[in-house]
Amino acid sequence: MSRADAETPNGRRITTRLGALRVREVGSGPPAVLWHSLFVDSTTWQRMESRLGAERQLIVLDGPGHGSSGDAGRDYTLDDCAGAASDVLDQSGVTEPVDWLGNAWGGHVGAAFAASEPDRCRTLTAVCAPVHALEPAVRRQMRASIPVYRLLGPIRPFVKTLTHGGLLSPHPDPEDAQVVADAFRRADRRGMARAMTCVSLRRVDLTPTLPAVGVPTLMIAAADDPLWRPEQARAAVRAMPRAAAITVPGGGHVEPLLRSAPLLAQIITDFWRDPPGVLAGSHGEPASREPRRD
Repeated sequence: MSRADAETPNGRRITTRLGALRVREVGSGPPAVLWHSLFVDSTTWQRMESRLGAERQLIVLDGPGHGSSGDAGRDYTLDDCAGAASDVLDQSGVTEPVDWLGNAWGGHVGAAFAASEPDRCRTLTAVCAPVHALEPAVRRQMRASIPVYRLLGPIRPFVKTLTHGGLLSPHPDPEDAQVVADAFRRADRRGMARAMTCVSLRRVDLTPTLPAVGVPTLMIAAADDPLWRPEQARAAVRAMPRAAAITVPGGGHVEPLLRSAPLLAQIITDFWRDPPGVLAGSHGEPASREPRRD
């Protein structure tokens, strides 16, 4: 597989087994991979990038069908996504273990990556990443939505579902809602429809994978996320060799990255600096303060 150094205004495109993925590099230091949630793109990390980039060289990906990355051209699994991340690391010359930071979908990919390539993963931080398969009611809704999206694209009802109660709380900050809406509207329609099928509708139960994730792992849940409650995160880490759960403010899978960016960045960088210490001191309690917005 040849390296693709196609420079774009916001990074470069690297050829992987899932097509050309847009990759940005931010900061300096040991490597960390950032993979975003389904429906949005890497712009959801931007409020934390300066803080995280002071500690690590961030390798920030747009997953297939999202942001500036196109359609994968075929259906794929979480293992395929983990393999595509490995392709990016190979073609970027990264040989040392990475700190993986994933939001929702990105957390799922990170678990697959850590389980399948433990020598390449130093730590795993999964933010609002449910380990169970999609619940039946949500699965039915997704199955009905995909053909409509494929035909009509990111129409207003879809956008509002994501920004008001989907990825954010029912009454989100308008700026947060704009970030999510813009990211969803930017996506390649064919690629997004495929991702909705492969990533959401066909989402597998990761519970059997958890014992194989041997790297230090931090599971972060949002206090008011109905699809990944703090007690579910605490139950998940009990199945893992070296893991802890922390609760942060927020009402959906993406909201902590936006509403609680300073606090979340502090939690993550503390974990990167001292994984054993953070795991030893974390017992699933809420984070200590409600952060100010920058």
